[in-house]
Amino acid sequence: MEENKENTKQEVEIETVSVDGVDAKTENESTIQDDKNTQIIADLNAKIAEMNDKYLRVAAELENTRRRAGLDIESVSRNRAMGVAEKILPVMDAVNAALKHNPDDEGIKSMKRALENAFAQIGIVKIESVGETLNPQFHNAIQIVDKPTPETKTNTIVEELQTGYMFGDTVLRTAMVIVSK
Repeated sequence: MEENKENTKQEVEIETVSVDGVDAKTENESTIQDDKNTQIIADLNAKIAEMNDKYLRVAAELENTRRRAGLDIESVSRNRAMGVAEKILPVMDAVNAALKHNPDDEGIKSMKRALENAFAQIGIVKIESVGETLNPQFHNAIQIVDKPTPETKTNTIVEELQTGYMFGDTVLRTAMVIVSK
């Protein structure tokens, strides 16, 4: 029995040594595997960051394209409206001329009111001139006269020969005016 005890002890010792060797080998393999996993995770995180960056750039480019398209549509619409407005201005000039010749004609007055309402709805505004100081941005002085009255200041508009109009903040047509010297 003593032999059996010794054998058992040896076997136990061998098993212990054997188990310790396996555990050491497993820890080493585990460390190598952890290093590989860490590298894989780092590579995947780098790819995710790259893909996220690409996604954000594409999303920004799409938003810029939408914004530019909206501005282009607005610009085309505005230019078209200005073109139509420029075609209607001579009609208003004709109505104003007819009113000068026949100021009591209700039909002409009605046409003028209708055109003024249409202009207001479109956004066309008359440039005020008579009594104002000459502003080359809005007025085109075609004649200079002596001061009609002593109260009249220099460069004051005394008469408007053709009405000027604005569309929003854009001058459609400058007013042709007579200015005091």
